[in-house]
Amino acid sequence: MSVQYYYGTGRRKSAVARVRVFPGTGQIIINGKPMAEVVGGYLTLQSIMTAPLRVTNQLGKFSVMAKVEGGGISGQAGAISHGMARALTLADETFKPLLRRAGLLTRDPRVKERKKYGLKRARKAPQYTKR
Repeated sequence: MSVQYYYGTGRRKSAVARVRVFPGTGQIIINGKPMAEVVGGYLTLQSIMTAPLRVTNQLGKFSVMAKVEGGGISGQAGAISHGMARALTLADETFKPLLRRAGLLTRDPRVKERKKYGLKRARKAPQYTKR
């Protein structure tokens, strides 16, 4: 029995993506909708999402189904990319050095900083008045 799909979990900011990669036509479905419909005209986000497939030269060879929740559109794009990269390493171990070199397997640790007391935001202090 062969594996129907390869699974990877991706995270970025507060977004979590559950990504399934399987041999196919190169179609990318996110939350039941095509990628173009989800991100609209944001070509930057489309290129972020397809980065793992481009780096490994598998753009038309694998289809992707992703369920993503939490965060905004940018965080979700990063989470999908991370999950896709993880799934591709399970599909073929030879992709791992390529994806690692491109920085696609590393979880981006940057998250929103908490607000501190005495400040208006995480770092913005109230206006200083001399008199």
